Amino acid sequence: MAVTTEVAVPVAPRAKSGLAFWLGRNPTIVIGVAILAVLVASAFLAPWLAEDPLAFEPTNRLKRPSAEFWFGTDQFGRDVYSRVIYGTRISLAVGVSVAVLATALGLVLGIVCGYYKRVDAIVMRVMDGMMAIPSILLAIALITLMKASLTIVIIAITIPEIPRVVRLVRSVVLTVRAQPYIEAAIASGTRNLIIMVRHILPNTVAPLIVQGTYVCASAILTEAGLSFLGAGTPPEIPSWGNVISLGRSFFQISPWIIFFPGVLLAITVLAINLVGDGLRDSLDPRIARRM
Repeated sequence: MAVTTEVAVPVAPRAKSGLAFWLGRNPTIVIGVAILAVLVASAFLAPWLAEDPLAFEPTNRLKRPSAEFWFGTDQFGRDVYSRVIYGTRISLAVGVSVAVLATALGLVLGIVCGYYKRVDAIVMRVMDGMMAIPSILLAIALITLMKASLTIVIIAITIPEIPRVVRLVRSVVLTVRAQPYIEAAIASGTRNLIIMVRHILPNTVAPLIVQGTYVCASAILTEAGLSFLGAGTPPEIPSWGNVISLGRSFFQISPWIIFFPGVLLAITVLAINLVGDGLRDSLDPRIARRM
């Protein structure tokens, strides 16, 4: 009688994939996105969550935080909570606008500089000269030459951020352009525009997304600093920098005027940096392999 034996063949476990698994391996992104989602929701729902941030009520001057005024009131009797909620709109609008403009312009200039050596020699000297000037001083100079407004502030913050994006994209393009498949495409007569769009541009997306998050955080801090110095958004706009600037004279007797917008500013920048760090860890092949 023949005896048959079965040999158990080990089965390799199936690789886990999907959005849930990816987010589980990157908890910093989850935390950062969750905080940003709350901030964005409060910015959109500001008319329903808060009252008029410009409403004066002299009888309510410098009232402490309470059930009626959650964050207290300022020296003009205005609700600090309402001003902080509406200030979220300004900060997020400045951060996102500067990040989009700086990355878009820096992407175009970086690809052109990295691909064409003659253009690189001229444009990069201009970028080096711009980086030699502190960004906040350059922004103040630009705002001083023009009438202060939210649009001017965004433009003034965007210009100093462009050189950093250009240098990043240029370094990526120089590395990719030396690859054999790019040289083969050039030798086969492929148009330069097609090479830049089809072969070079996809390689710049990952580092550009990470850089965009840092530009966004830097822009929010710069706008708050400019407004605090009186060179940013007009005083009638309830930005976090303006709220802190107007409350600094009353810091010893009414610290809540500065405390709450300062905390929201720190939390917002922290959340954006968490997202940026998480994206860097997940998009960098060397770090992802190690993880």
